[in-house]
This record gives sequence, structure tokens and C-alpha cells, in this order.
Amino acid sequence: MQTFDEMFRQLPDGGAITLQAQAMGGMAQGQVQGVRAHYERYAAWLARQPQPVMQARRDEAEMIFRRVGITFAVYGAKDEDGAGTERLIPFDLIPRIIPADEWARMERGLVQRVTALNRFLHDVYHDQEILKAGVIPADQVLRNAQYRPQMRGVDLPNQVYSHIAGIDIVRAPDADGQGEYYVLEDNLRVPSGVSYMLEDRKMMMRLFPDLFSQHRIAPVAHYPDLLLETLRASAQPGAPDPTVVVLTPGMYNSAYFEHAFLAQQMGVELVEGQDLFVKDRYVYMRTTRGPRRVDVIYRRIDDDFLDPLVFRPDSTLGCPGLLDAYRAGNVNLCTAIGTGVADDKSIYPYVPKMIEFYLGEKPILSNVPTYMCRDPGDLQYVLAHLPELVVKEVHGAGGYGMLVGPAATRDEIEAFRRALLANPGGYIAQPTLSLSTCPTYTDSGIAPRHIDLRPFVLSGKTVQMVPGGLTRVALKAGSLVVNSSQGGGTKDTWILEA
Repeated sequence: MQTFDEMFRQLPDGGAITLQAQAMGGMAQGQVQGVRAHYERYAAWLARQPQPVMQARRDEAEMIFRRVGITFAVYGAKDEDGAGTERLIPFDLIPRIIPADEWARMERGLVQRVTALNRFLHDVYHDQEILKAGVIPADQVLRNAQYRPQMRGVDLPNQVYSHIAGIDIVRAPDADGQGEYYVLEDNLRVPSGVSYMLEDRKMMMRLFPDLFSQHRIAPVAHYPDLLLETLRASAQPGAPDPTVVVLTPGMYNSAYFEHAFLAQQMGVELVEGQDLFVKDRYVYMRTTRGPRRVDVIYRRIDDDFLDPLVFRPDSTLGCPGLLDAYRAGNVNLCTAIGTGVADDKSIYPYVPKMIEFYLGEKPILSNVPTYMCRDPGDLQYVLAHLPELVVKEVHGAGGYGMLVGPAATRDEIEAFRRALLANPGGYIAQPTLSLSTCPTYTDSGIAPRHIDLRPFVLSGKTVQMVPGGLTRVALKAGSLVVNSSQGGGTKDTWILEA
């Protein structure tokens, strides 16, 4: 097994802990070397922990998560009896630690990026200045499957479309070998995972309370309060005490645990489409005390299923007449209908230009270099280098519909080649980054595994977030795919206060 010292000289994200003499009973007995400064105290603590103790803590975490029901659903997956799609998200005992100065820069970059994306969304549904200026090809926006003509000219409170954004960030070596943060993709519609961020922190505090007395770790537990504040601030003017609900597609949705968790934490009602109705262009919730008007809907349902009178007529998940009430300004949806046009992977390459166009600033966080297969030159390059690239469907999510060239078989590569030739505009490609790794507790001991980070950015009257986010970890050795649907796990993310 490669030592962490060797690994982290190449991919500097976390502590580089040399594993020695595990048979002596310790997790990392003896020498600790090459550890980044902000990991030193934790690495010294870890070196003193007996392996049986850590394994017992791991078993305890799994038992509690199973008892509480912290699960996700994998669509199409079956157990050996042909039933059941619920799985626990694996939780790793070793936190990902980020120093205050790195987080401060990342936070500035996130505020900048989400602000520009909301400006872009308001623009493309109003004056379309960025399209008139030729910064983004008009057909790439107006013919995008996620663009909703029904939203043209609709004015929203605070001009905010994406109220809860999950921005996926990775770290890779830069020219100096020190590592740079890149935005891998923007999730602006219904980003999930924040409940796991909160539960991971609670679990770490339960299992290792002594660590939190030894480190100054920025808190995240106030996220539900910030979320409720953001949702209430998104109500239409004239609603002094707005009623907020969380709209879920139901218990069979992969993120149902999170929907119920957030509703409970905010102290608001969790509703399904059948619990709502529209009368005189106002939305009401059915209650045991009679109808109650709803002002803000935090919806965890895709656009297509929201209103069967406008979108999919066969949908039973939404509420008939909802769009009419929304366009009339009598209810607000968080996130707005039509937001998906801004987090489509074909629009992602233009975000740095959005930042310059709307804010007059240089991007703080860089994009991953991206080839747009709709461009003949880019397509030719991608087809010639498929074994080296990561290819993604522009509408894909959850790790589905993608090719990781270096890990793909010849048949998989040829299948993607045919798909690219048939529909080049449906794909983008990116170089295979040497993603940073972090020490991870595996069945065979501590080993490096690739990670990413999803901070959650809230936009209401202001843009705010809790320090950190959800660190996802690819538990399969060598894998670059961190999605839970593809076997990934999660870690607690520590932002060390200055």
C-alpha cells in the first residue's frame, strides 16, 4: 500500500499519514510524516487510536444510521430477493479538514458564481442581454430542453431563481503542485445531500466528542435556520408571516429521507401534490382545520411533474393550476421553474463568461477545461482521445450517463463513440483530473480515496452558507466517481476557524 506521505505529495488535500505496524494494535503506530499543518493535531490523535476502537465506532455509526433511517434509494436496483432499493450511505470516520484561508477564498468564489448564475437566469427570461451580446449562443439557451418559455417576463422576489445551490468542487494539482479548487458542476434545481452533511457532523460529535474540544471547527447545525430564513425571505411582498411547505414526490423518491428531515428541522409541513390545491390563483394546503394558504413551496420535484395542466399531463406528483398561481405572484417556488437551463452541462463552460459579463469580475473559482462535443473541432478531439477523457451527458446526473475513459472497457468506449456520433450536442468531455485524495477508513485499513465537496449556497435577500458542505468519497480504490448511487460514501467536513 502506498504511504499517505507519498500520495499527498502528489495530491495534496489532507494529512499524509504513514501506516506502520498495524499489527501492533494502533491505527497508525509510530511515525507521522508529511502531514499538512492543519491536519497535524488530528493525525497525532489518530495515531493513538487502537484499531478495535475505531472499528467499534464504525459499527456504531452504521447501527445508528440504520436505526434512524438515513438511507437513499437506488433506482432500478434490487436486492438478492428482487426487492428493496433502500441503502445506507457509507459514512467514513476520518474527516476532511480545510483551513480557514482556503475556505474563505472558496466562499467568495461561491458567492460570486451563484450571484452570476441567478443574474443569468433573470436575464434569459427577461431582456436576454447576454444572448444579444453573443456571449452565449442563443440556440444553446432557447432550444435547451430545460428552458421554460412559460417563465418569460415573470418577476420573482429578489430576482432569485436558484435559492438552494449545490456546487460540486474538486481539488487537483496546479502548476506548483500545491492543488487548486475547481468547480466540477453546478446543481441549481434540487441539489440533495445537505441532510447527510448535518447527520455526519452529529455522528462525529457523538463518536468523538474529544476531537471537538481539541479543534476550533466551524458549526453547521444552523443550516436549517438559514434555509428557513431564505425561504421566508423569498415570499412575495405582502406576506408578513409566510407559510412555507416542503413539496416531496413521496416516500419512494431517492432523497425522501432528506425531504422529511428538512421539513422536521425547519418546523414546516411536508406535503405531496395531493395535499395542495389551487383556488382563485392561490395555493392552499389541506389541513385538519381546513384550507391554509401557502406562500412558499420548497419543491423537491422536477419541473415536468409540477403542474399537469402545463407540463406532463400524466403527473400525479404536482398540483393542477400551480403555474398559474405562480405567474400571478401569489406563491413562490424555491427553486424557480426553468432554473435547469443554468445548470445544464452544455451551459457550464460559459459560467466564467457570465461572471465577467454580469459582475465585471474575473472568476475566483476556475472551471474544469471542457470540450463541447457540439463543436466539430472539439468532437474530433474527443473521439480521438476517448480512453483519456471523462464524457458526460449534458442532462445527466447522479453519476449516470457518463464515461470515465481510463476505467472503461473497450466495449464501453465504443458504445460512447456511437452515442457521440449520433448526438454530439448531448455530451461534453473533460480531462481526467488527478482528484485529491483523503485518508479513508476502509475494510483493509486506512487508505487514500478520491473526494469532492458540495457546499450548499442559499440565496434570498442575501447569499449565505454554512462553512463546509458535504464531502463525498469514492470508496472503490482508484474510482473517481463519488456519487452515492455509484457506491460512494460521505465524510464530515471540518472548516478550521482562524
